[in-house]
Amino acid sequence: MGELADYLMQHDANFHKARLPALYSDFRSQRTLNPDGYRANVSAWRTALARLALLGRLSTPGSGSSLFVLSLDESLLRSLESRHYGQPLALGTAVREAVSAKHLFPLRQFLDSPGNLHRQGWLDLPTGLVGWTLRQLGIAASSPAEDTLPRGQFVVTENLETAAVELGRRTADKASRFDRVLAKSQFRDAYATSLVAGQRLSDTDMEVLLTFLRRDKKLIAYDGQTVRLRAAGEPEDITDEDTTIASIKHLTASLERQAALLNGRIDELSDDAKNAVRRKNRLAALAALKSKKLAESSLAQRYATLGKLEEVAAKIEQASDQVQLVNIMKSSAGVLQALKAKVGDTDELEDVIDRLRRHTSDADQVASILAGSMGTTIDDTAVDERLLELELEEGAEQAAQHREETSSKEQAMLESLPSVPAEALPDRAKVPTPTSDTGIASLSLVD
Repeated sequence: MGELADYLMQHDANFHKARLPALYSDFRSQRTLNPDGYRANVSAWRTALARLALLGRLSTPGSGSSLFVLSLDESLLRSLESRHYGQPLALGTAVREAVSAKHLFPLRQFLDSPGNLHRQGWLDLPTGLVGWTLRQLGIAASSPAEDTLPRGQFVVTENLETAAVELGRRTADKASRFDRVLAKSQFRDAYATSLVAGQRLSDTDMEVLLTFLRRDKKLIAYDGQTVRLRAAGEPEDITDEDTTIASIKHLTASLERQAALLNGRIDELSDDAKNAVRRKNRLAALAALKSKKLAESSLAQRYATLGKLEEVAAKIEQASDQVQLVNIMKSSAGVLQALKAKVGDTDELEDVIDRLRRHTSDADQVASILAGSMGTTIDDTAVDERLLELELEEGAEQAAQHREETSSKEQAMLESLPSVPAEALPDRAKVPTPTSDTGIASLSLVD
């Protein structure tokens, strides 16, 4: 069994055991007998091929794997061969359906087409001409009795869409134009290994991706050498400013690499000189020191050039920011002017306010007249007096309730006190008793 067939059976839900007979059969007759099943089989094969390509499991001799370009030949059929069902009998039909639906594009047509292939491309031709073109490209089957697999390289647009989304996510925070302009080599170094997890884009993949991002997605400006991640309102083509920025950044990166190599070389020569002295080899030590001196001089020149380039880059970035600021100020001034035109001049505004005041006063007078004629005039003094009476009544009720609650609490406390037994009292106790004549309280002894 082919290695790709084994992989699909283990990792692709569409290729479970129950579906394998249908997927490996010649399902072309289902186009009319069972349209839903036909479309499901075509979709399963298209998705499987795109996934295998994106995972780097499809490779071509001499060029390695390609994530965005699918190479179709007999070796693919052998890799997809099943132990029980043999080679897929309708894979060619699935590929032709994918081409018709613009999920796959012949590589050469994809790179050479000047317009957006999803809006108007080489497939937007009369039906007869399309059939002739497909046959010339080897995409159309030669007869209804057979289903040959188209040969050649085809761009997988589904995988390109995935990479475009990831690129947008990774570059969303790049606001400065200086950060968004790169030489092609810098773009490749920055994103070749980060757009698809665990995979590296080939040179063909990179060219296809840049073409797709520029022409079909309008996400970048690209002229073959310089790449600019586009922001809203920026031109679609690479400008002289972009070329200059890319050149400065490219030269800066090259000088930094050279400086790193020279630093390593200086360290090596220093070690060589020490070793020569240790071996008492004076000539070797002098040669190492001379070479070190030359390397240090060259390194100093590189650093001086880097300093100048960084200064120029800072000025360019500052000027670019100033241009953006001026553009924002211009647009803001235009907005304010448009809003002021809607508001009008100060004389007109004062006239509007005066008219509003007059109409408000007239409305108040009308309301007052209507209220008086309908007997609904309210005496504010009487209302205030009645409110005072209600407040006094409420206060008296609250005071009475408070006294009642206090008396109840005191009575409960008295009742809770323990009683004293008679035998516990002393023999003679003093009990206060009032006198009857004077009305003045006095004390008498009670046996």
